[in-house]
Amino acid sequence: MITNVTAFNLLLQTLNLTQGFYKPTPKLYATMSNFSSSSESEFGPVRDLTNGILSPHRGFVSVHSGPTTRPFAGQDLRDPSCTIDPYDPPPILNQTFAPFNPLKATIYRYRQQQSVNLGSWFVQENWMVPSLFTCASGPQAAEFDVASGWGSSENARRVLERHWDTFINQTDFDYLASIGINTVRLPVGYWTFGPSYCVDTPFAPFSDIYQNSWPRVLRAINMASQSGIGVLLDLHGAVGSQNGQSHSGVSDGNTNLFNNPDNINKTLAVLTVAMQTLGYVNNVVGIQILNEPQNVPELPDFYAKAITTMRQVSPIANSFPLYIHDGFDIDRFSDFIANRTDFIVEDHHSYFVFTPSDDSEPASQHKGDVDGPIASSLLAASNKARRNLVIDEWSCALTDKSLSTQKDPARARKDFCMGQMDVYANISAGWGFWAYTKEDCSDDPGWCFKTAVGQSLPATFFSFGQALPTNDDQLQFLYSSVANMTAPIGSFILSKAHNSSMDIKNDSAANDFYGEESLRGNSQNSTDLTPEQKSVIKGYSDGFMTVKIFAQTGWSKLGFSGQYIEDSLNAHGSAIVMPGTEDRYRQAFKLGLGDGEDIIHSIFQNCS
Repeated sequence: MITNVTAFNLLLQTLNLTQGFYKPTPKLYATMSNFSSSSESEFGPVRDLTNGILSPHRGFVSVHSGPTTRPFAGQDLRDPSCTIDPYDPPPILNQTFAPFNPLKATIYRYRQQQSVNLGSWFVQENWMVPSLFTCASGPQAAEFDVASGWGSSENARRVLERHWDTFINQTDFDYLASIGINTVRLPVGYWTFGPSYCVDTPFAPFSDIYQNSWPRVLRAINMASQSGIGVLLDLHGAVGSQNGQSHSGVSDGNTNLFNNPDNINKTLAVLTVAMQTLGYVNNVVGIQILNEPQNVPELPDFYAKAITTMRQVSPIANSFPLYIHDGFDIDRFSDFIANRTDFIVEDHHSYFVFTPSDDSEPASQHKGDVDGPIASSLLAASNKARRNLVIDEWSCALTDKSLSTQKDPARARKDFCMGQMDVYANISAGWGFWAYTKEDCSDDPGWCFKTAVGQSLPATFFSFGQALPTNDDQLQFLYSSVANMTAPIGSFILSKAHNSSMDIKNDSAANDFYGEESLRGNSQNSTDLTPEQKSVIKGYSDGFMTVKIFAQTGWSKLGFSGQYIEDSLNAHGSAIVMPGTEDRYRQAFKLGLGDGEDIIHSIFQNCS
């Protein structure tokens, strides 16, 4: 059983976790005939749904905004009248990471996630940061328009570098950690990786703008690490665009990734360097291969190729979490994951403001949808994908019309928002609010997390539901109580399993296995135990001690439980868990996990 950190590290070694040593988004200003002209006032501009399905019971509508063609690379798009104040950025020091700690990395990567998206930090969207688009080119909708605008590349670089250095900083990460947010999703584009990754792409004429962007991404990861926050690096913009939408960096509406082998290879090169750079970084929880791709027939093959390519990079890459967005086809990609055994996570996005039916439904009915059919669909997908599911984009946004019929609109929004959070937390391994901050944040409780906290959302988001006590005696009691947690003896575990809801009570062999003789004290002698009993004791003990070990790092709790159990079984091998007894181990692990988490909850209650 996992009774101490040394034993846990041995398990990590066998898990290969040691080193030799679209979205449909309001990101385009657009109109829909079914919405009134005031539809932007409360929840931001309408998001483009052309390539997406919001949820299993929703359809999609097409929204068109801006021109359908992008100026060819090299064309002079600059307005000489756009000038800015000089900006002398502070030096970007060479970013190095702490030595790889397999125990810490495992906890970051498998724990339950309470997350926010750091949108429009490195991938610009007009509706979130309109000031960056004042002198952008073309339709002024996407990153390309900023890079190709502002009168010159030098001006555009100053605008973007100032933004990168000021939009989010260490105090933001410290704040997020203080309220229980333990993960951030960090959108980047292929251009963010630097000039060499812009060659032969539309960003090539403007590549010098990004000479210092990737070091700033690495700095952001280090800032998150200082606050104990994990980072999911999300490739929001692939070469050629995976969805033709402005949040993929382009403003021409074209999707040219999947039909262009050169663009595919360039995108795989970007993903490879991300894997090479970040695989051994303790607080990097994963890499998302694509954000909201079109659900084209080629998508599963693209994912399979990307996964194979990335897994070959290094030993750690074999077990490193890779995230895939489901193209708003949750069943297709929960099946994709179910047919694999490696650590692949399905990302599904959920919004309620983009279709005529969204607009016509009152907020209370949206909440009913979340509690009913949406929860059922998510649960089915989560069960198929062994809980490798996250809802990494959602918000509190509702249309004015949805709120207008409610007696108390503020309360209706809160009920809707809290209902989403509860469903996503209980059914999946984590959620990520879009977005942490934006310009005019204080006026936007639907989309801006900082404003929603304490209003539409709770004041804190800790995994065990409570912040740490501030009283020193209570804090010491909390730490010492968790440190003293030990797994029960085998006879107690067998008795507990016998009396639990484990699916064994109508099994005559199981009843013999849990018979009175099995529950006597002498069953502690391993030579007297059957293989089934050994697997039950091992599973329960592993689950129980996993709770303790996770809680001792940032008061985390296990989130990707199905993947963790399967990886543990593979690590133990047949010498520890006899073939044919794996289900006993799985069931007992969950039982020990639940009992351990109940103890943590009770310890917190005793501190309050």
